[in-house]
Amino acid sequence: MKITDFLSPNGVQLGVSAADKQAVIDIMTEMQAKVGNVSDVAKYKADILAREEKGSTAVGMGIAVPHAKSEAVTKAGVVAITIPEGVDYKSLDNQPSKLFFMIAAPAKGADTHLEVLSKLMTMLMVPGFSQSLLDAKTPDEFVKIIDEAEAKKDAETAAKNKPEPKAASFNVIGVTACPTGIAHTYMAAEALEQKAKEMGIQIKVETDGSDGAKNVLTDADIAAADVVIVAADRNVEMARFNGKKVIKASTADAIHHSDNLLNKAKEGNIPVYNHVGGGSSETKSAGGDETMGRKFYKHLMNGVSHMLPFTVGGGILVALAFLIDTIYGYGATGGGNFGNMVPLSAFFKYVGGLAMGLMVPVLAGYIAESIADRPGLAVGFTGGLLAANGNAALTSFMHLPDGMSDVFENYVFNSPGWENPGPVQAFIMKFAFQNGGNTVSGFLGGIAAGFLAGGIILVLKKLTAGFPKSLEGIKPILIYPLCGVFCVGVIMCFILNPLIGLINTGLSLMLTAISNAGMLVLLGLILGAMMAIDMGGPINKAAYVFGTGMLSTAATLMDGGAASTDPAVQACYIAMASIMVGGMVPPIGIALACQFFPKKFTLAERETKISNIIMGFSFITEGAIPFAAADPAHVIPCTLVGSAVAGLLSALFKCTLMAPHGGIFVFATVGNPLLYIVALLIGSAVTCVMLGFLKKDAR
Repeated sequence: MKITDFLSPNGVQLGVSAADKQAVIDIMTEMQAKVGNVSDVAKYKADILAREEKGSTAVGMGIAVPHAKSEAVTKAGVVAITIPEGVDYKSLDNQPSKLFFMIAAPAKGADTHLEVLSKLMTMLMVPGFSQSLLDAKTPDEFVKIIDEAEAKKDAETAAKNKPEPKAASFNVIGVTACPTGIAHTYMAAEALEQKAKEMGIQIKVETDGSDGAKNVLTDADIAAADVVIVAADRNVEMARFNGKKVIKASTADAIHHSDNLLNKAKEGNIPVYNHVGGGSSETKSAGGDETMGRKFYKHLMNGVSHMLPFTVGGGILVALAFLIDTIYGYGATGGGNFGNMVPLSAFFKYVGGLAMGLMVPVLAGYIAESIADRPGLAVGFTGGLLAANGNAALTSFMHLPDGMSDVFENYVFNSPGWENPGPVQAFIMKFAFQNGGNTVSGFLGGIAAGFLAGGIILVLKKLTAGFPKSLEGIKPILIYPLCGVFCVGVIMCFILNPLIGLINTGLSLMLTAISNAGMLVLLGLILGAMMAIDMGGPINKAAYVFGTGMLSTAATLMDGGAASTDPAVQACYIAMASIMVGGMVPPIGIALACQFFPKKFTLAERETKISNIIMGFSFITEGAIPFAAADPAHVIPCTLVGSAVAGLLSALFKCTLMAPHGGIFVFATVGNPLLYIVALLIGSAVTCVMLGFLKKDAR
């Protein structure tokens, strides 16, 4: 089959004008539908955008090749446009793209078309070819240029496949692979082959495309190779290269800097690859040199992407528990047990709560895994668990069953050297043990734990690098987890978590002082802001614990004879109302921003709109955590201001709340409910608008 079997003059438009990347995609997806390649434009466009989120399909040199495999594709095909003035398509070389080919590939069925389409990708690497297409005057001329170039390419391929004596000179082998295996895979291979031919280097490149591996490297090829170049943006089989000199790069490096890669190969100063892992297909994505910022972002996003399903699944189950109790009539009377009042709601709350409890450990675990590979998982999970739970469990274990004095205080702290504790010892006594329940560090602590765990494993790998080969097998199953878990446990329990306890105590004292001074509007502003800073972390936790304490104070006052309308009692309920509205704003504001400013968010983020609305109205602030973790510098200030405004307005309107949880499901206990809703909507709108202005467009 030929390229022109997939691309006809009807699928070509020349001299097109488009404002931006989105406009290009809109034009070309409609073209695919008009030529009969696509049955559902919306579905196909969504799949194209999903591919773009994995990395821009603009390959540089003024060329972009948007593509996707999709259920909406009825037959494989290509459409093409030229934009003489160029469009910013987020190209890797930061140059505008002028020549666009959009490939529609069916999700199922035969992949024979991919071999033909891969030929187009390699032809685009030929100098002058893309310019001749840009200079074409008519669609027919455009297609004719491709047809003639394809015939020439076929002749060159046939000649190359003829057996001929090979010089026993420098020998390089390579593997190329991109996320979808349609475009960059073949362009990277072609670039390496062309440059190797110019430099007189013998090369064979395996293309790991979506239709399977082609030009597969044999054991003999690998054995004879001087250097291996792995230019891949996803996992490829690496065990076969054990003991060989391996250069890892991205497909972009191969496309734009193939000469650098081959020169580096010839220089020979390349580390030997030592495969770690049991399976022959255990792999790691290859990548070229990256900036520290890019590495940090990549590790962070690995954790966030794995955390997101726990946030959504667990959060909605908890919201359903609140809904069930409301249906059964416990919205105003459930109190602290709201969500557990009937067996069905208790089941949803239990399962959802456990799932949400895994958010921070999963975040930390997969950050560590991205840094240190599989050995980082166990250490990262442990650090995340300690961040999510603080030292409360540790404190409980330090007490005897009969309630006698603290074991450590009687035994350790009264042992020699602890009779007159210094500042460090006093700090450990108070915040590591005696105040363990006040040491939850939340998702910010989880991020710190993930990077800490990854770093610990990297240090352990260096320290054990000289161990005998006979001990290699026990490193990942004994040395790394044992030493790593111990180290992260010590640092979290005796340094990070106690510091959080110190912060919590200071915040509680501040809030109590403001409340005692009667500055309720200021208190509402501060409480609302605190709920949105770290979503379950020390600052959020301090505000919530203060609020539940105020409810207890109100109950004590009423037991002593005070009326519910007493100003002191009302002050307690006003504080709790500001806390809950502040916690509801972040997910709702983010969901609104996803709707009104879609370019600011990835497709995966935009798809959480409904779940964030549900979680926001259910007072589950954690729905905002993945967004805050992915872009804290922009998201946290926006949620903080929106929640602060909502908390201030709630207090200004003298809205009250008698329940510690439940969101919209306990609005029966809210005083001035209409104004409370106004405060919520205004705060959410502030967060939405700020995100629209401050957050950068998603790439």
